[in-house]
Amino acid sequence: MTDISIAQNAQMKPIIDLVEQLFDIPKKELEPYGHYKAKLSLEYIDKLSHEENKQDGKLILVTAISPTPAGEGKTTTTVGLGDALNSLDKKTIICLREPSLGPCFGLKGGAAGGGYSQVVPMEDINLHFTGDFHAISVAHNLLSAMIDNHINHGNSLQIDSRRVKWKRVVDMNDRALREITVGLGGVSNGYIREDGFDIVVASEVMAILCLATNRADLKERLGRIIIGYKTDKITPVYASDLKAQGAMAALLKDAIKPNFVQTLENNIAIVHGGPFANIAHGCNSVTATKTALKLADYVVTEAGFGADLGAEKFINIKCRSANLKPSAVVLVATVRAIKFHGGIEKDHLNKENLDALRQGFVNLERHIYNVTENYGMNAIVCINHFTYDTDAEIKLLKEKCKILGIKCVVSKHWAKGSLGAQELAKEVLAIVDNEKPKFRYLYEDKLPIWEKIEVVAKKIYGAGKVVANTKIKNEIDKLEKEYGMLPICMAKTQMSFSTNPALKGAPLNHIVEISDVKLENGAGFIVVIAGNMMTMPGLPKVPTAEYIDIDDDGTITGLF
Repeated sequence: MTDISIAQNAQMKPIIDLVEQLFDIPKKELEPYGHYKAKLSLEYIDKLSHEENKQDGKLILVTAISPTPAGEGKTTTTVGLGDALNSLDKKTIICLREPSLGPCFGLKGGAAGGGYSQVVPMEDINLHFTGDFHAISVAHNLLSAMIDNHINHGNSLQIDSRRVKWKRVVDMNDRALREITVGLGGVSNGYIREDGFDIVVASEVMAILCLATNRADLKERLGRIIIGYKTDKITPVYASDLKAQGAMAALLKDAIKPNFVQTLENNIAIVHGGPFANIAHGCNSVTATKTALKLADYVVTEAGFGADLGAEKFINIKCRSANLKPSAVVLVATVRAIKFHGGIEKDHLNKENLDALRQGFVNLERHIYNVTENYGMNAIVCINHFTYDTDAEIKLLKEKCKILGIKCVVSKHWAKGSLGAQELAKEVLAIVDNEKPKFRYLYEDKLPIWEKIEVVAKKIYGAGKVVANTKIKNEIDKLEKEYGMLPICMAKTQMSFSTNPALKGAPLNHIVEISDVKLENGAGFIVVIAGNMMTMPGLPKVPTAEYIDIDDDGTITGLF
């Protein structure tokens, strides 16, 4: 059965009843979106946060090796592990990001797990869900409209139209919108200037929503957004100067509330927020994670793409901002993906190839080192099992992990659900229940911005040198004076440790070129773009959208 067929045959329970039954949350605190989706009130979340006698649960981070076309299954593993922990009578909540429509209709397809480790209703989660992304895009574009409106009506703030940094957004891969010109058609249509679109998941509003702790914090962060500069070229213009933050926060009044859904095995998952990890910070909302930690004894969450991106930002941005400390890390890999890093083409990955496995293992090894040595965390490797994996390949991977002193577990949650992940769950429990969490940031707040960039590039990516032109260096020097204490958010291809997506394995001594840098003042970090990284993807030659359909009965097909 396909993923969507499995999801459509799920025996779901009414979400309001399920949440009340499992976590004793009063029905009045839940706002249903149909029968199987619900939002939790911020008032109840605030009450939870002040329960000092309730110890927080233990946080487990799921991350992965560098992504490949072969697939790794990070979300699937997160769901499978959460279900397995619940099957062992461990009170567990899963925390995930919301899928973006861009990749759903593009190359990746959906993002609700797979096989028998999914969150449901799968079609709803992948298509519109509770409208959070729509609200984020409207709030973002309201600010865009207010900028052009202000310039059109006299520009009393003296905004330099050539230095407006705030683009527009849409939740779709659309390369034609990367660079546009607005205001054409005469003076009644406003002031002509260059503009462009980013995808919603790259919006600073998305980052703000995922880091905000309450409505007041949300509104204050929105007001801090720097939209551009005045004609003196140095004075920033804030969203608060345009009096936009109140209306933007009003549009996000429901989007800030976390969403409750369930797994195929009727366990609770909170799916909320969705910044990409290659161009943003790649984690679900702080509100969702901290709420789950108050409700459950164990919380399993994921960070986007490979550990060089998602896990790095989870630790250095999200954990720093929200004072979170994960108890363990699960590093997901597949035999197929490791062979791909060993130089084997996608069409030949189902054939046994121990030499390619040995060569590609360096990618997993680098990620293991980063997690255990650079961050000091307890970790376990999960081999997400595929049908074509051979005993010899599995044996080789276990042997190589053993040499590194790290446990390696084969998990069959895709095919068997919680039953297939119970060994993984037991090994994770052995770590989080018996070993003291060891955790450290990669860099200190006081480290200069350029040195933070070098630390990430050299320690995590294996780079030999970081370079930037004079213009970028000058911009960093300007930011250093007032914003040097902020963490950095590296925007880089997810396909490689380097900035070249074609370089597989674990390249060393490569050069990382910084092509742009921008302050996201409301989110509270500095985005550093490395290499040729775009914030508006394009659709592939054959997009997934060509396969998605709906019949006369309303049944959706083609999602995966």
